[in-house]
Amino acid sequence: MPAPDPASLHPEDPAPVTGETLRGDDWYGRDLTGLTYSACDFYDTDWTETTGTGARFDRCTFSGVRFNVSHLTATAFTHCEFRRCSFFDARLDQCKAVGSTFDDCSFRLLKVTGGDWSFTSFPRADLRKAVLDGVRMREADLRGARLDEAEVTGTDLSGALLAGVSLTGSDLRGSDLTALDAHTLDRTALAGARIDPAQAVGIAVAMGFEVA
Repeated sequence: MPAPDPASLHPEDPAPVTGETLRGDDWYGRDLTGLTYSACDFYDTDWTETTGTGARFDRCTFSGVRFNVSHLTATAFTHCEFRRCSFFDARLDQCKAVGSTFDDCSFRLLKVTGGDWSFTSFPRADLRKAVLDGVRMREADLRGARLDEAEVTGTDLSGALLAGVSLTGSDLRGSDLTALDAHTLDRTALAGARIDPAQAVGIAVAMGFEVA
């Protein structure tokens, strides 16, 4: 019996795509593993229940794209623009979104685990009840964002812009909160938020208290 062709066992990744515009394409349930897109525009594309590992999207624009119930792992969206996209019940594990912006997107039941989301921008985003666990979000712009009842645990928010953020009832344990200015933040925006003892000490010191 002849040996199987190695190429059939480990097919090469699809050829990279650059500079294309895709409108209204149906990618429902598609496996995105190995895809590479650069400087492409996606308009009103359905990515519902997409899966995959290791896809790369660089400097792409996503407008009206539905990522609902998608589950992507180690996928990169670097320096991308997301406009009016839906991430309902989406799960993003160890993904990279460095330098990407999210404008007027919906994030209901979004779950992000690990990965690098530094320098991202979420102006006035509604992230209520979202899960951000172990995510690197250094210098992320979260001004005016709503993170009420969200789980933001073990997340690096150092240098993040947090003016006007609402954290009511959120779980912030284990996260870097050094960028949080308790002097200027509306106290009602912190009502019921959970922090650990080390975070409490750090906030107290930042406010000028001496911790004995």
